[in-house]
Amino acid sequence: MQSKSIDSSGIIISALSGGSGKTLVSIGIIAALNRIGKKVAPFKKGPDYIDAGWLALAAGRPCLNLDTFIIDKYSILHSFQTSTIKANIAVIEGNRGLYDGVDIFGSTSTANLAKLLKIPVVICIDCTKATRTIAALVSGCMHFDPDVAIKGVILNRIAGSRHENIITRCIEHYCGIPVVGALPKLEMQIFPERHMGLVPTPEHEWAKDSIKKAADIAKKYINLDLVVKIANNAETQGNINANIKLDNRILQGSFKCHTKIGVFLDSAFQFYYPENITALKKLGAKIIFISPLENKSIPDVDAIYIGGGFPETHAEQLSNNKIFKKELALLAEQGLPIYAECGGLMYLGQQLVLGEKTYEMTGVLPAVFGFSKKPKGHGYTIAHVKGNNPFFKTGTTLKGHEFHYSYILKWSGNDKDLVFSMKKGKGIIKKKDGISYKNVLATYTHIHALGVPEWAESMVNIAISYKEKNKGNRLS
Repeated sequence: MQSKSIDSSGIIISALSGGSGKTLVSIGIIAALNRIGKKVAPFKKGPDYIDAGWLALAAGRPCLNLDTFIIDKYSILHSFQTSTIKANIAVIEGNRGLYDGVDIFGSTSTANLAKLLKIPVVICIDCTKATRTIAALVSGCMHFDPDVAIKGVILNRIAGSRHENIITRCIEHYCGIPVVGALPKLEMQIFPERHMGLVPTPEHEWAKDSIKKAADIAKKYINLDLVVKIANNAETQGNINANIKLDNRILQGSFKCHTKIGVFLDSAFQFYYPENITALKKLGAKIIFISPLENKSIPDVDAIYIGGGFPETHAEQLSNNKIFKKELALLAEQGLPIYAECGGLMYLGQQLVLGEKTYEMTGVLPAVFGFSKKPKGHGYTIAHVKGNNPFFKTGTTLKGHEFHYSYILKWSGNDKDLVFSMKKGKGIIKKKDGISYKNVLATYTHIHALGVPEWAESMVNIAISYKEKNKGNRLS
């Protein structure tokens, strides 16, 4: 057991539902505070890479995840504490509605996170075609769980000054909390959308301009001084007996392995939790970033980590990089450890079929992928490891999430090579996930290093073993 003292100065931006504007508000507040010299620690609650990327760009530092489904509470407390030590304020964007979670008790909700961290909540509300009822909604949220410190409201999609004035007076009269800001109905589309979220920031050079516009909106329509005041009035959480699950060597960075792990990173593959990369680094791994879009060959590495992304939007370019694909396939045959998630899984397959066109991928795995207009897998996952694989012991339970429009169009492999049994989530086929082949493990399930601490150590250990076994024999 370790004793941790959490001294919180922060705020959570939540809403009554998804699509209420909390992402724009969170990005705008972070960017505006950053512009005036505040050191902002950005966080995202919920399984999300794209919003987190925008929050990170707004803050000028990585956005960490505080998801209470995939990460235990002690690791969340530790992560929040260590990440806010040198920050003036923490800004956390919640997910979905304030009280939404996987069960009727809200154990994984944004509200539950607010109580865990003991920091206040500001609710962003879509006020379209409503006035006094908005106060009733706020009052209902405040009384639903009085232990959740709802300390302010941001009105969104206000029709005009009269509309704003009526709602403000109602909230202050019936709820006794301030209206922190009021945003009008914006005519311009500041952040483009893809699927059910924003377009990833690395895909557009004008991303910084979008951040600037969000900061301008926050400065004009939100009382930033009041936001800071609310954040600074956060309670102090006393001593917590934090039984941190993450291995001490990862926390302290004292274990040195001197191995190189390649990480695919470009506009096709960009979905990584920063904590995952940090966990590998703290175990001593040197991270080598690789682009299958730009690199013609694979550098000398001892393992490869391929995250999620949108390989389908870069299918032609990925397909045309034939030398790179051939080299990766050969390395996989020679036993190079490869861990792949979602987009990485697709890239390791045989083909991507998009409409009438077919694009050749690496062919490491016997799967052809098609694409749907609606999500084929979306939400949290719980996977039980049932079969042998290079990264996880059988019997291990993995909590993660999946979000993909792709699906298996043709599977010519052996079902016994699917080593995950899905208790929750769709997986690849037949409620199974995790294709294991030699030292390759590819899955639709995204995991978080703080929620699955054995992942980083397994990744590093297998890389060391490969390095020792194949000295001087690369691509021979």
